[in-house]
Amino acid sequence: MTISHVVWDWNGTLLDDNHAVLAAVNRVLTGFGRPQLTWPEWQAVYTRPMRVSYEQVLGRTLDDEEWERVDKLYHAQYDDLLHTCGLAVGLPDALREVAESGRTQSLLSMWYHSRLTPTVDGFGLTQYFTRVDGLTDALGGGSKADSLIRHLAVQDLDPAEVVLIGDVVDDGHAAQAAGTRCVLVSTGAMTREALQTTGAPVTDSVTEALRLLDV
Repeated sequence: MTISHVVWDWNGTLLDDNHAVLAAVNRVLTGFGRPQLTWPEWQAVYTRPMRVSYEQVLGRTLDDEEWERVDKLYHAQYDDLLHTCGLAVGLPDALREVAESGRTQSLLSMWYHSRLTPTVDGFGLTQYFTRVDGLTDALGGGSKADSLIRHLAVQDLDPAEVVLIGDVVDDGHAAQAAGTRCVLVSTGAMTREALQTTGAPVTDSVTEALRLLDV
């Protein structure tokens, strides 16, 4: 790949938060009187828009008020456990190596911007990114495609020289829509088999993903 810029995903890619995600999902299910899921069971239904995932496990369509309730239950539990989450294996060394290679980096997440920026700063990572963008809408769960296109445009980046590194199928679809390359890591919310359906390379770690940039 001829890559001059890396766009990183956050949750499940740079942040090791699977346990917090599962606990938050199960808090939602408990709130709706449904049995809890295991991590493989959640991976099996995970998709975007997220509303579809919850409708599958709850067994019915959600109206807007119920979807707002899902969002609140999820993020209340997730925020309670955020302090227990750490960085992915290989960080922050991997970010430092990218910077030393002469490439620039930015961060694009579908997690709320108001929570993302202080968390990234708390880990001491802000220095590595030319830009950090999170979700500014009132409710989350949508696709990353439009956000990625805007993220690239405001930085005046050539999509042909950009790679997005993420952990879900939506990252692959967003990269296709924006015209960037994509490498996926199997460390987050989706199985390797699901990730492979995108046609993007799938690796087992951030450090392994970065090796592909020099191939």
